[in-house]
Amino acid sequence: MNNVDVEYMTFGTPIYDDNGAIKNAIVYCHGSLGNYASVKKLAPFLGKNDAFDENKYFFICISALGSPGSCSPSTTDLKNKFPKYSINDVVNFQKKFLSEKFNIEHVLGMIGNSMGGFVSLTSAINFPDYADFIICGVSSYKVAGHDFILSKFVNEIIESDPDYNRGELSYSLIRTLRIACLAEFNFGLSKEALRDMSKVELSEEFENFGNKSIETDIFDLKYCNEACMYFDVEDDLDKIKSKTLIIACHQDPHFPPELDAIPMSEMIEDSQLIIMDSKLGHLCFNELDTLSEQLKEFMGGFDDS
Repeated sequence: MNNVDVEYMTFGTPIYDDNGAIKNAIVYCHGSLGNYASVKKLAPFLGKNDAFDENKYFFICISALGSPGSCSPSTTDLKNKFPKYSINDVVNFQKKFLSEKFNIEHVLGMIGNSMGGFVSLTSAINFPDYADFIICGVSSYKVAGHDFILSKFVNEIIESDPDYNRGELSYSLIRTLRIACLAEFNFGLSKEALRDMSKVELSEEFENFGNKSIETDIFDLKYCNEACMYFDVEDDLDKIKSKTLIIACHQDPHFPPELDAIPMSEMIEDSQLIIMDSKLGHLCFNELDTLSEQLKEFMGGFDDS
């Protein structure tokens, strides 16, 4: 595929080295089927002398391969004829774009949440000298166990609709999309947050989640789901040279720290681990402001890069 679309956003202050290359680029990698706007999660830290002071750093957030806005089944109109891709392809898509558009061959750092964590880890493994640091949030080194089965279940729902194989967007396929997305409902907020809601509130949240989900493209969902479900870099974590900060959440239904973040921190040599508490569970990156001092301390090591 050539001359493909790439949706992206930049802000901050680029600083150039003696060769004219940007030396303070930080790349933000969003979660599955998100887009460049996910970088807004860093908003609390962009002020003067904050962890990600935009006078010190140049931020780039790219809508990933397979996500609407960039090259994807929906934007190319290839639908179920779009070539299958992996997290490796997402990494190469991003790296090639940064090279062609900004002449960037090395970044100061990469920040990724959920699927974005997969992208950051894979970049640091495939290109060990590419990033000085990575921050991997509410993520893991592999999709396994209940997460793999959840992805299989979503696939089963989508493939059960004959209209998917026909590549036709029909009323039936929209209904199937809604049901497939509703399978994910229990894996966002924490169990505590859901338990605190009344049955009326839960029913309303469930209904609203389903209604909102039909804005997603079912072909984008299917391809992204398959790219993530086979992600596994467990045997390659020792290749990471980047200084690594791992952020986990005790209440994360997707990646509980004892199964994901803690063993990952033990397998990555130069890594730090922060485990936060948040009823937002897997969505806890929306409360990153609670980690302001820890992030500032971590980024203090890169002020003079």
